[in-house]
Amino acid sequence: MAHYRASESKREQFRRYLEKAGVLDSLTNVLVALYEETEKPNNALDFLRQHLGVPGPEAADVETLRLELTELRQKYDLVLEENKELKNKLLQYEPLQEEGRSE
Repeated sequence: MAHYRASESKREQFRRYLEKAGVLDSLTNVLVALYEETEKPNNALDFLRQHLGVPGPEAADVETLRLELTELRQKYDLVLEENKELKNKLLQYEPLQEEGRSE
């Protein structure tokens, strides 16, 4: 029973903290705004972020990063292919070097 009261006390302290900081009011207002939307957004989390003032990435930034990622992946694939070719060439010459040393 004492454990239950201790956790209840912590819960109550946390609730008072959120209330004092204005978190409960802000969340309530945003959730009410979402509820009152006639056309519900596809992404409720984005709606919450936007209305709480949490900055998100700009669409242009996201597109730029996607293009950069695509380019870097292509370069990476080319470098991997080049590395594979160079390793194969190296393997062609290594046995010859071994034979030249033993003679």
